[in-house]
Parts: sequence; C-alpha cells; structure tokens
Amino acid sequence: MKNRYFSIALILILALGLTSAFAKTRSITCSGSTTVLPIAQATAEAFMDKHPDVNISIRGGGSGVGVAALQNGTVQIANSSRPMKSKEISQAKSKGINPTPYAIALDGIAIVVHDSNPVKNLSIAQIRDIYTGKIKNWKEVGGPNLPIVAISRDVASGTFEVFNEKALSGSKVTASAQLLASNNAVASAVGSTPGGIGYIGLGYLTGQIKVVSANGVTPSVKTVQEGSYPLSRKLYMYTNGKAKGDVNSYIAFIQSEEGQKIVEAQGFIALK
Repeated sequence: MKNRYFSIALILILALGLTSAFAKTRSITCSGSTTVLPIAQATAEAFMDKHPDVNISIRGGGSGVGVAALQNGTVQIANSSRPMKSKEISQAKSKGINPTPYAIALDGIAIVVHDSNPVKNLSIAQIRDIYTGKIKNWKEVGGPNLPIVAISRDVASGTFEVFNEKALSGSKVTASAQLLASNNAVASAVGSTPGGIGYIGLGYLTGQIKVVSANGVTPSVKTVQEGSYPLSRKLYMYTNGKAKGDVNSYIAFIQSEEGQKIVEAQGFIALK
C-alpha cells in the first residue's frame, strides 16, 4: 500500500513539473519593419518580465513582409513604419483579415551623411534630385568635389515608402543607388562611405554618421511631435480586427507611460 501511495505521489510530482515546464504556452507572433524592430524587442522583453507565461516572437524583414504575413494569417501583429496601402487592406479583407492600426511611436526619417561631410542642410528638392540622379556631386550642394553615393532602402521597406512619398514625390530612385535591406545596413554603408548619403529611423543613428537637416529643420522630439520636420511619421502595429487578449495587453503596454519610456530609450519619440 505504501508503494502504491508513493507511486501516485511520484506521478503527481512529475505531472506538476511537466505542467510548470510547459506553462509558457501563450504566444504572440510579430514580424515586419526593421525600424519598429528595436522597439518591439525592447518592449517585448519588458512585457515578458511582467508576464512570464507569455512568449513574444519577433522577426524583421521590412514592413511589406509584416503586412503580407498578417494578410496570410501567419502572425498576430504586423510591425509597419508606414500606413498600410488601400490595396493591401483590400487584399487582406478578401482573405477575411481586417487590418486594424495601432500607433506605437513617432519617428523622423533622418537624412544622414558621412561624419566628414561638411554639408549641414539639404532642401527636399535637393534630396529628390540626389536620389533621382540629377545631382551627382557634393559640390553642387555646397559640399566638397566628391561623387555622391546614394544609399536607399529596398522596396519592401516602409521607410522607403514614406521617403518615396515625402521626399521623392513618387519619383523613381536612380539605378545607381545602393538598395539595402535594413536601417543598420544603411547606417553602416554611409558610415564607411565618405560620399555616401542615406536615410534611416532615428533609433539607428551612430557616431560615424551625421544628420543633415531637411528644409532647414532638424529631426527632434519637438519638430517630429509638432510635424514641422518634413519627414516625420508614425510607427504602427497592425492586428486582425481589434486587438484582444495578450496581444491587446502587449500593445497597451507599449502605449503606456512605461512603454513610451522604452520607446524613447531606443532613440525614437513618444506619441505625446
């Protein structure tokens, strides 16, 4: 009889141990914008510290990748550094997906050059002419006699979409431009190229690159929040319909005072 009770007790102990080991089964899946990525990663870590039974999986790939994943129902959250296009929303709805946006931060697309470049300001018209290939040398905009190396994001990028709309007015980027897949890649390329120019989210600024003002306005908390910086934007998380359960709790955490402090710690700008 004692052996029987011992066996039952052992089974209960093992069962409790297995339950504990597999308790963290609630999950949230996100993918998309590399601009939003550091915000998502940092806030996810803080959220999981508070909710150890929730696991948040985050991937980059670009806003277009995240939007496509949401359309296909393979993620719960699409991270996007731009608003979804009407065509994307229509495609999603045709698959039974109802994209719902949640603004989580503000950002300014920073125009950056090599730290040695003396140019301090470019007009939006000059930026457009550089990226469309009309201006090819820095001396044409008050800089040194040095060929310009235009460095751009690829077409899957939400940052590219916003830059194309706000700076290029939809004009085609010159075929000589380097097209890179992430903010980090652009920052690294500009930092190692004396004639380089690129554009990145504020959270990716480094000591090897210098911010150039656009139309005489430098991206800052004030100029982005009030919208006077011409390349200001919101950063989003999209869900299928109104966010519920753990997804809603996670997004609400990002939008909270504590979450917005994490946004700022990542180099971005709080919603207010």
